[in-house]
Amino acid sequence: MTRRLFVTTLVIGLVVLVGGTASAYWGASGSGGGSATAGTTVAVSLSPGTPTSTLYPGGQSSVMLIVSNPNVSPVRVGSLALATTQGAGGFSVDGSHPTCAVGALSFITQTNGGSGWTVGAKVGAVNGTASITLTNSLAMAANAASACQGATFTVYLVAGP
Repeated sequence: MTRRLFVTTLVIGLVVLVGGTASAYWGASGSGGGSATAGTTVAVSLSPGTPTSTLYPGGQSSVMLIVSNPNVSPVRVGSLALATTQGAGGFSVDGSHPTCAVGALSFITQTNGGSGWTVGAKVGAVNGTASITLTNSLAMAANAASACQGATFTVYLVAGP
């Protein structure tokens, strides 16, 4: 009987000790704080666009360009529009055709059907790039001057959100 009483007392004591410790562990509270700094996104750069086919009066051509992303995360380009502050209203013509008026050219802003383009992230020292072809985005007016025959055009573009 004494032995039974001793074992029962020991078990009850252990239960109270373990229960009290568990209650103290699980019932504890505390507080803390932390901080983080968000990085900034650097603008992508665009190569000057070049027509992918011969342009003629009343005709259209696609424009090809390369977008370079110096950020460590992918970047979305929502639109590509004519950079009217560069060249002559966003266009230039090679030096051997100085009398070719670029006013006969027009460009249609592109959005890739509304979905834009994603340019991959920089990996190590290599910027992410995307080669983009803008289908039938460049047009030449039907009344373009004969001085534009054989000219090479550059299309300056700007990326939008």
